[in-house]
Parts: sequence; structure tokens; C-alpha cells
Amino acid sequence: MNAAMLGTCLLIVLARIADVSFGTIRTICVVNGRRGIAWVLAIFEILIWLAVVSKVINSLNTPAYAIAYAIGYATGNFVGITIEKYLAFGEQVVRVFTRKGAELSAQLRDAGFGVTQLVGQGRDGPVDLLFVQTLRKMAPKAAKQAHQIDPDCFIVVDDIRSTSNAYARTALQSTSWLGMLKKK
Repeated sequence: MNAAMLGTCLLIVLARIADVSFGTIRTICVVNGRRGIAWVLAIFEILIWLAVVSKVINSLNTPAYAIAYAIGYATGNFVGITIEKYLAFGEQVVRVFTRKGAELSAQLRDAGFGVTQLVGQGRDGPVDLLFVQTLRKMAPKAAKQAHQIDPDCFIVVDDIRSTSNAYARTALQSTSWLGMLKKK
């Protein structure tokens, strides 16, 4: 393998990482209803893909390009999921089942979370069910805080597709770039 072929393989890998990462994030934006950003990502994704796939198809007699294409694709999935995890689009509701509802509600509210508390009946008696609506990025913090206060609590985290009055969007957004990523 000469230097030119090695350079082309590297470019193919990097381009595939970029376009598959865009595709992964675009898909998550589509699922979350973020049409505008999904549209922009799709343009870049397909432009890169067309350039790379045309190079590979026009060079089918060079198996190294096909291997570079596959490596870039696989790595792009990994990178795309990692980027999306960092961006953490969307909102979640953290449901906490606890016997320390009053204490836990107060602590979570003091930390800036909106909490709705309900009383329920469990197998071993009364339990409190706390609903904590938050940005997806903040859900692990809410769950960790709940476990610190009540290590025996049971937690369920659900994605939120839409809400009628999103506490998380108004009370917890602190980064300016989120405005660009809002659902339109």
C-alpha cells in the first residue's frame, strides 16, 4: 500500500465517521421532533456520503477502500452515539418510588427540580411517588440525588415526547445553544 492509497483510506474513514455521526444525531433529532436541525444535518450527511461512496464504487478493484469504508461506518456509529449522549437532547421524567417522599421532594426542589408528589400503596405499605420533569442531561443528577437521600428508592426514567407546560424548558435551561435545538 503506497502513501496515496493510505491517505485515501484515512480520508474515507474520517468522512464516514463524519457522515454516520451526522446521521445518528439526525435520526435522534427526527425522533425528538427537531425538524430544522435534522434538515441541516441531512444535507451535510448526504453530501459527504455521496463523495465517499462514489470514490469506493469507482475503485472496487481496491479492497482497502471498502475496508476503510466499513471501519469508518462502524466508528461513525460509536462517535455519533457518544456525541448525542453528550448533547442529551430532550426531556425526561424521573419517577421515584420512596418512603422518604417529603425529605426527597424538598431536597430535589432545593436543587432546582420541579417535583410532583403522590401517595400510593405498595406491597409493604404506603409509598410516595415523585415525578421529576427535567432536561435529559439533568436526569442522572436527579436520580443520583434521590439515591443519596434514599438508597432503597426505586427509580424509573422515561423520555418525554411533548408536554403541555414544560417546566424543564423554562426553569432548567441554562445554556444558550439549546435555543437553536428547540423543537420547531
